[in-house]
Amino acid sequence: MAGLAASALLGVTGPVMAQDYPNKVIKLIVPYPPGGATDVIGRVMAQKLSGALGQQVIVDNRAGAAGSIGAAAVAAAAPDGYTLLMGAMTSHSISAVLYKKVVNFDMDKSFAPVAIVGSVPLLFVVNPSIKANTLPEFIALAKSKPGKLSFASAGNGSPQHLAGEMFQRMAGVQMLHVPYKGSGPAMTDLMGGQVDCMIETAPAAQAHIKGGKLRAIAAASAQRVATLPEVPTATEAGLKGFEVSSMFGIAAPAGTPAAIIGKLNLALKAILSQQDVKDSLLAQGVIASYTTPEEATVALHNESAKWAKVILDGNIKPE
Repeated sequence: MAGLAASALLGVTGPVMAQDYPNKVIKLIVPYPPGGATDVIGRVMAQKLSGALGQQVIVDNRAGAAGSIGAAAVAAAAPDGYTLLMGAMTSHSISAVLYKKVVNFDMDKSFAPVAIVGSVPLLFVVNPSIKANTLPEFIALAKSKPGKLSFASAGNGSPQHLAGEMFQRMAGVQMLHVPYKGSGPAMTDLMGGQVDCMIETAPAAQAHIKGGKLRAIAAASAQRVATLPEVPTATEAGLKGFEVSSMFGIAAPAGTPAAIIGKLNLALKAILSQQDVKDSLLAQGVIASYTTPEEATVALHNESAKWAKVILDGNIKPE
């Protein structure tokens, strides 16, 4: 009888918690410093969720270890819906594989995805001195000079680095990887001609492209970038299936009741349909999106599997 009573109690816990949720401040952990894309998205989501849920949602920046410190804090938090992760899911997926000996979370086991809320497309850009105006021309150039052309990245294991490794395998070329401590110095050297190319986020690259300091030869996304409609996708340019973007989403600790996840997801669905939210995110180069928790779970699993393969195939090691 005691077992039956316990089962009955467990059966109503989720719905009862959801009816009462939220009844205190919700903490949305952003695992990066203020000002970056993840922080910008997080502040938009926090403000809108506060209104939708009738309870304050505050942003808590917990930077360090390429986002792993903040993500680990959420993974270890109580699964009650009051500590959430505003995650750069692409970066977290890479870190969880590349630094698995030191990272204290597993992307498939440590989190209950709430929704994917946006993505940032990446662009293949070259220094204007490179004699290639299209992606096929660049691939032909790289094949004629194995190991001679260089590509910059924001650091070893960064999405830009992994995108470059994926490109080399898919295009059948060999290039020299030059890692930097962040996108800023990498872009500076790319414009200065110290390196030849880079696969960088559209927000970071588009001003330099429009200013003539960089040439965009392909978008590494499923669709063309709205602010650079003249740049073809890699698939359109002949490199079918080369799609890389930085994915952002909200997740709760594993074990959070499904009813609470559902309540948060419904609020996000309404928020992400608002034009001012779409416009606010797009101004930062983020394409707003919405998924169900189930779709987010699949997307997160696929993201982790994709980068695990790139890391294994490229024999990429932690710094």
